[in-house]
Amino acid sequence: MADTTQRILELHNEGFGCSQILLLLGLEALGRSNPGLIRAMSGLAGGVGSSGNLCGALTGGACLIGLYAGKGDAGEEEHDRFFLMVDELVEWFVNKVGRPCGGINCVEIGDCPLALATPLPRCCGIVLATWNKVGEILGENRISLAGGGTG
Repeated sequence: MADTTQRILELHNEGFGCSQILLLLGLEALGRSNPGLIRAMSGLAGGVGSSGNLCGALTGGACLIGLYAGKGDAGEEEHDRFFLMVDELVEWFVNKVGRPCGGINCVEIGDCPLALATPLPRCCGIVLATWNKVGEILGENRISLAGGGTG
C-alpha cells in the first residue's frame, strides 16, 4: 500500500485529477499506457469538467471497473456482474464518503474533514480508498488488478 500511496502522490503532484490517477494506476498494473484514455478521463476531473459536481474518485472508480470488466469491442461482452460491481462501488462510496461529507460532489467533499483526514494532499486518501475498494470488488469477482480481463 505504501507504494500505491507514493504513486498517488506522484501523480497528484504531476497535476493529474482523481479520475486520471485511478486509470493510470490500473493501466500501470496491467503494464500498459493509454494517453488518449487518460486525456479523456480529464473530463471527469474536478467533478465533471471542474464543475464541482460528481466526484472524480467515484466516476474514475467506475471507469476503472470498466477497464477491467467492461465491453471493449463488438465481439466482447462485459463481465456478467459488471453493473453489480459498479453498483457496489457506488453504494460503498455513498456510505464511506458521501454520508460523512454531506454528498458525493466535489464541492461537498473538498472541505470535508474526511478528505483532509490523512497526511495526504486533499482527496488523495479518498483516491487510495477507492483504488483499494475497486481491487476488492474485482477480486471478489475473480478479476486481478494485475491480470485484468472480463470473465
